[in-house]
Amino acid sequence: MDETWDVVIAGGGVMGVSAAFWLTRMGIGRVCLIEPDPTLARSSTALSVASIRQQFTNPVNVRISAFGIHFLRNLRDFIDLEGVPGKIHVQENGYLFLAGTDIAAGHMRDVAAMQRGEGADTRLLDAAAIGARFPYLATDDITLGSWGARDEGWFDNMGLHDVLRRAARAQGAVFVTDRVVDVTRVGDRITTVTLTSGRRLGCGTLVNAAGTAAASLLRMVGEDLPVEPRKRTVFVVDAPKARYPDAPLLIDHQGYYARPEGQHWLTATVPQEDGPADPADFDPDWHLFEELIWEKIWRRIPEFDEARVIRSWAGHYAFNTLDQNAIVGRWPGCGNLVVMNGFSGHGLQQAPAMGRAVAEMIETGGYRTLDLGALGPERILRGRPFLEQAIV
Repeated sequence: MDETWDVVIAGGGVMGVSAAFWLTRMGIGRVCLIEPDPTLARSSTALSVASIRQQFTNPVNVRISAFGIHFLRNLRDFIDLEGVPGKIHVQENGYLFLAGTDIAAGHMRDVAAMQRGEGADTRLLDAAAIGARFPYLATDDITLGSWGARDEGWFDNMGLHDVLRRAARAQGAVFVTDRVVDVTRVGDRITTVTLTSGRRLGCGTLVNAAGTAAASLLRMVGEDLPVEPRKRTVFVVDAPKARYPDAPLLIDHQGYYARPEGQHWLTATVPQEDGPADPADFDPDWHLFEELIWEKIWRRIPEFDEARVIRSWAGHYAFNTLDQNAIVGRWPGCGNLVVMNGFSGHGLQQAPAMGRAVAEMIETGGYRTLDLGALGPERILRGRPFLEQAIV
């Protein structure tokens, strides 16, 4: 064995650096983070559209994102280190969810009541109110809308990652450019991890923050994790007659989302045949705009009649096939293996709370600030979903 660490983190995306930040902030021993590509060129973190919202269908997720926006807004309360930026840009335009049936509207009312009970500023708007507030939207097929008037929008994804990474390093975390290729398990303990370079690291705790590769890492210790890469293509659209930089992030019941990006728009949808992606496939699916988005977005925003796609990119969700919800906590039967995986497209906004939760779990064996027990991996082994329905 080459060296021993109190905590080894596999994965250097936003989850990994958040865990490293909180662990070192709390003074929990020696922390080593392993990441094969420090540029994160193909990571979910770098390729995300970096949104944040309170409009989830599960109260736990509302609380997690509430801490996320608090962290982004009050960065200096958590990080005040020389050389670490003290501000992350947040564009607080809100989310606007649209319902197109009475059944969907009834569900929207129930969920909005729960969100408001958790402190969210979720406002229900009928078609007339939507037309008045957002006059560029066609409302003839809308039964109800749900608008997050504050604490929702989008932010600088790599800005958050950079702040957490710099702070973790300043607090003593060591970052290693390498890949975990083997894990040694003896009974109910992880004893060592082996890297591509041949280095063998002893670890008091192993944190699996490997994103879309999380299942591969779990298989090294003989466990199964229902997390797989799902490809999402994002289109950058120039709609010269529809310049609305203050527009919300629109979640249309027709089956796409769209939001402004400066003078342009970002839009995406879920492919009709949505299954596991080749981990090496980052080629945009250009056909999705013409086949699944164009007519719908033009119907909603008529001024899109002269829109054109100017570029696109593809990224991968770390998709939890059981219930599209985070999996976080100690792995049953392996006491020093901690997972933080399966965020299914809403992980970036959850990273501040998830890193803190993992650090608390390692330090005390439980949660001190926000109880994430319902998101624990026990439900995975039992096959009992803890559903999040608002997956975008």
